[in-house]
Amino acid sequence: MHPTFRFALLASTLLAPAFAQAADTMPGADIVTNDVARFYALYEASDGKPSVVQIENDYLAKGTPSLVEFAKLRRVTAQSIADRLASDPAIYANARQCMAELPAAKARLATALATLVRLYPQAKLPPVAIVVGRGKPVGMAYPGGLTIGLEALCAADFMNPNVQDRFVHVIAHEYAHIQQTMQTDFEAGDPDATVLRMSLAEGAAELISEVISGNVGNPKLADWTRGREAEVESAFVGEMDSTDLSNWLYNYRAGSGEPYDLGYWVGYRIAKAYYVKATDRKAALKDIIEMDDPRAFLAKSGWTPGMRLPDSAND
Repeated sequence: MHPTFRFALLASTLLAPAFAQAADTMPGADIVTNDVARFYALYEASDGKPSVVQIENDYLAKGTPSLVEFAKLRRVTAQSIADRLASDPAIYANARQCMAELPAAKARLATALATLVRLYPQAKLPPVAIVVGRGKPVGMAYPGGLTIGLEALCAADFMNPNVQDRFVHVIAHEYAHIQQTMQTDFEAGDPDATVLRMSLAEGAAELISEVISGNVGNPKLADWTRGREAEVESAFVGEMDSTDLSNWLYNYRAGSGEPYDLGYWVGYRIAKAYYVKATDRKAALKDIIEMDDPRAFLAKSGWTPGMRLPDSAND
């Protein structure tokens, strides 16, 4: 057996007790890794090539409720996993190495969620489930919890090259979405699904992630925009009432070095403008989580294109 595989198998064996110990420090939430451990036990037993039948019977059919919901909503099937294993085996092999970072990431997340509860006592704390899927999506937040695709997040080094940091800050971002009350689930073409609304939803989640975990989910966005703040944000103002999100959100193209998701960054800057000027930041965080009128929030934020802001909301 390859040394990397032996190490990954050891990490899998140690994963459950390490997570269970860290869970004692988390205020009412838990990170569930049963599905990851079961998938990689099957992966090991089949030399990295489980059949469709094995994936169905030994992984999906025995899945946690989180995996069942994730599979249903994100079209994860035994066939789609088998197809991705065949076409991109490296994504699953690399994810095994990421497993070694999970216990440390879990401990850091416990601290982040404790901070969330301290600053926002009414926070909802459903479980976070780590599962294995078909290579995408990275995650799914819904009222019953948060589900993260291990192999997808491990492969997302375009967001942050540090695996442990990536897990902590992306999960903190996605967990922020669970807290938010603003409507963001629209049918295609709905006039309320504007660039401003969706950018504020994503940007507020980035701000909340920074406040509770120390950084945003995707720090690369700040690098792309440094020195071009006024240019980017002026362009945003010109399109913020549009329902065409393609220039600002959900527009990452694999292999491209072009900037993407700049609406996350502008929304984060608007939320940060509101937060850092507040005399009561705990109340400001509550306002950010519970915003329901994007235009009114924008007006109250004091944000203007290109304005100077501290590097971190925690400064």
